[in-house]
Amino acid sequence: MKSGVSIVLNIVTLFLLFGCSSTKKIEAMRPEPDTAAPLLYDATPSFIDLPVQLKLADIETQTNKYLNGLIYEDKNVKDDDIAMSIWKTGPVQITNEKGRIKTVFPMKATIKYRVGTDKLLIDLSTVREFNLNGKLTLLSEVGLTNWKVSSKTELKSIDWNESPTTTVLGKQVPITYIINPAVKFFREDIEKSLDEAIGKSMDFKSNVLDALEKMCTPFQMNQQFDTWLRLVPIELYTTDAVLQPNAVNLEMGLKCNIESFIGKKPEQSFDRNKIVLKPVAKMPDHISANIMAISTYEDASRVIGSNFAGQEFGSGSNKVKVNSIQLWQKSGKLIIAMDMVGSVTGMVYLSGVPKYDPATKEIYIDGLDYAVDTKSRLIKTANWLASGLIVKKMQALCRYNISGNVDDAKKSIMTYLNNYSPVKGVFVNGNIQSIDFQKVSLTDRAIIALMSVNGKIDVKIDGLD
Repeated sequence: MKSGVSIVLNIVTLFLLFGCSSTKKIEAMRPEPDTAAPLLYDATPSFIDLPVQLKLADIETQTNKYLNGLIYEDKNVKDDDIAMSIWKTGPVQITNEKGRIKTVFPMKATIKYRVGTDKLLIDLSTVREFNLNGKLTLLSEVGLTNWKVSSKTELKSIDWNESPTTTVLGKQVPITYIINPAVKFFREDIEKSLDEAIGKSMDFKSNVLDALEKMCTPFQMNQQFDTWLRLVPIELYTTDAVLQPNAVNLEMGLKCNIESFIGKKPEQSFDRNKIVLKPVAKMPDHISANIMAISTYEDASRVIGSNFAGQEFGSGSNKVKVNSIQLWQKSGKLIIAMDMVGSVTGMVYLSGVPKYDPATKEIYIDGLDYAVDTKSRLIKTANWLASGLIVKKMQALCRYNISGNVDDAKKSIMTYLNNYSPVKGVFVNGNIQSIDFQKVSLTDRAIIALMSVNGKIDVKIDGLD
């Protein structure tokens, strides 16, 4: 009887020993995370289209601000027998007439004319004063000179409300033939005054530079990860000014680099004193901005961990499952910590280089293999787990889709392309035509997929004060 019990106990003992020996505990050295290097990428020049539109209504408003009161005055009647003062009496009206700016200028003229024997052949020498009302019509060619839409104005006609006359021997004598030739004395002053007023009203330099300065101020795209976007101007181009039916239009284009940063806010790179206009015949208008699709290690761990749910690795009595996964970076590689249970228990560590698959929009791990210490311990205790076939199967599961992260980054940049107004009278609009992958970078807190956004940006200047 005792011998039978002894045999049973020995069998149980052997079974327990066999069962215990089939489960191996591995204690691999943990690859500790380190500080990631700054993000580096190749900057591709972008061209931001800045179609400047100066509405004739705004030009008219501004011109009336600058042009008021006494416009011309000549007090000396002795040199040419005539003295004249011209006042603006009402708002000027500016319209487009066959590609030129037409200005109708209401005015009042006080004219002093010396009447004498050598003038009207009568024995009388005196000065007569006339107060006349009328309007001047001027036409201006527009051009662009060093930031200013300039004009070259020519007086086309003068129309009096009443024909100028004087009383001689009790009769009204028309003197239009005397007054109208006197226009030559003041026409240059009138033309010059109008050109100066139009020039001031169409001086858009401060508006453009204010807008550029605001646009070049780095702005935060993601507060959680301190991601920033910065615009670095290189050159500013412009085409000739063209008069449209209701506005003066000119195309401007900013050649610049659009850069992404993570961490500390970068310094502004704009110097308004160094911006110079360069004339071009045709304006490029495409942009290539860099945006970041950010995925936290926690999110990536959760997604990749779900890929391993229900998966077994090995065969027969040599099988393991992955309970949980943690990710971090070390020396530019992604560390994947796997908590395993089964015939092998404990934490094992794999490492590889994250890459992007544009076909599936997934991050995958290239060159996945066990960390050095993990591999050496597996070879000693569970060589079957270190086999290439099992690593390859794990590698197929170590991937996750980042289309949602790309969409979030796209939404962030579109915020600034939908009628965004950095300063009054300046509106930014644009569209994204394509998003191309550049590379994957690892930071202390996240996996960053750097994308190149191609599209178009228009910056419209409208409504000058």
